[in-house]
Amino acid sequence: MRRPVKNKAVTKLSVKSAAAKFAAVVSVAAVLTAATSCSPTPEAAESKTLKIVYQKTDSFTALDTVMQDAKKEFEASNSGVTVDLQPIQANDDDYGTKLALAQRSADTAPDVFYEDTFKVRSDVDAGYLLKLDSYLEKWDDWGAFNEAAKAAGRADDGGIYAVPLGTDTRAIWYNKSVLQKAGISVPWQPKTWDEILTAARAMKAADPNVIPFNMYAGKGTGEGTVMQGFYELLYGTDSSLYDENEKKWVVGSQGFTDSLAFLKTLYDEKLAVSPAEALDANVWKKVFGEWFPQGKLGATVEGSYTPSFWQKGGAYEWAGYEQEMGVAMFPTQKGQDPGGVSMSGGWTLAVGAKSKNPELAFQFLTTALNKKNALAYDINNSQIAVRTDVASEPEYLAANPFVKDVSDLVKVTHYRPATADYPRISTAVQVATESVITGKQSPEDAAAEYDATVRKLVGEDKVLEK
Repeated sequence: MRRPVKNKAVTKLSVKSAAAKFAAVVSVAAVLTAATSCSPTPEAAESKTLKIVYQKTDSFTALDTVMQDAKKEFEASNSGVTVDLQPIQANDDDYGTKLALAQRSADTAPDVFYEDTFKVRSDVDAGYLLKLDSYLEKWDDWGAFNEAAKAAGRADDGGIYAVPLGTDTRAIWYNKSVLQKAGISVPWQPKTWDEILTAARAMKAADPNVIPFNMYAGKGTGEGTVMQGFYELLYGTDSSLYDENEKKWVVGSQGFTDSLAFLKTLYDEKLAVSPAEALDANVWKKVFGEWFPQGKLGATVEGSYTPSFWQKGGAYEWAGYEQEMGVAMFPTQKGQDPGGVSMSGGWTLAVGAKSKNPELAFQFLTTALNKKNALAYDINNSQIAVRTDVASEPEYLAANPFVKDVSDLVKVTHYRPATADYPRISTAVQVATESVITGKQSPEDAAAEYDATVRKLVGEDKVLEK
């Protein structure tokens, strides 16, 4: 769920159909290559084409708007250059698959593309991203980017390979009316997991037709399951997914089992959506488009981008959401320090390592991420700004009433391990949650299977019992 990590689901295409699409792109690229490679003087003003690949869905159009504006701006100031925008209509996981297919050939590889922060290191290892350090040194705007945010595009060699668009945090979003009908005073801030369950049971008792507390689980919602669900639980225990100091994956974790047990309670007591609904990749559409606006959902764990769905121009415009909705920090398991948990991700723009025009590609990237475009993107997509000059803009601060609340969560946030093997670990976590909410396995058995899977995936030398 994004955005960063949003679950922007559309009909999934098979790898075969995706390959067919990109085969068509290959033929177009071949024509363009033939047209631009005849001149013996590359420096001459012959026509050049930059291929820009990014994600677009019915509910996520903010980046497309930015790219359209950047295209006009860039072409106007670069005679003979054509910017070929190629938005991919897909959810996060399918977008990654289609992008990877495009990267396999120099003919189909993009010049600039939209890159999830957690895939930067693995894609650098795969040879997809161009190292940008020498270009960034000459870009004055780079100094306006938050130092912590710059790390999102850093690889194992210390180099920068991608530039952040924005970042996000996760919080509990709740419908004030639903809580108040259950006798829960607002603003609401649970201090422990037990307080969440107590509130959810009160909501269920007050109205059996209400879904008290949604937490994504299972493979259907992909990365949204871990970022808007399981990790809020795990990182609120004394355990973690990965030991950054040892550079090893944690297994045998009591916190992992406890987190699965919380999900089991939530689903067994019917305090969440039904398992069938949880496994639907489009369940998020009901969360934002139906259940919250209709007063049928008490609370959910979601990203700081949540208002982008309801604000004017959003996929599910909802007049008055500012008054109806509230936001709370997700608590630690027993209220221990630091008192709360959040997860952050975000997306970047990168230049393709196979680009025939890397200098031009980088120039387009800087156009797309200049102050004007960054401000528009952060407002329209409810992002937490990574440019300090954007973060101080009155227009940004007034964009939605929750900016301060979700920005404050940065102090308790965590980031996914940006390792090449992370995507496979994430899938193993999703499988564990699905096994528990469907009753296939107990929390203990699902945790044990997860441990075995991790050992098999990364090897004994990369795991740590903790």
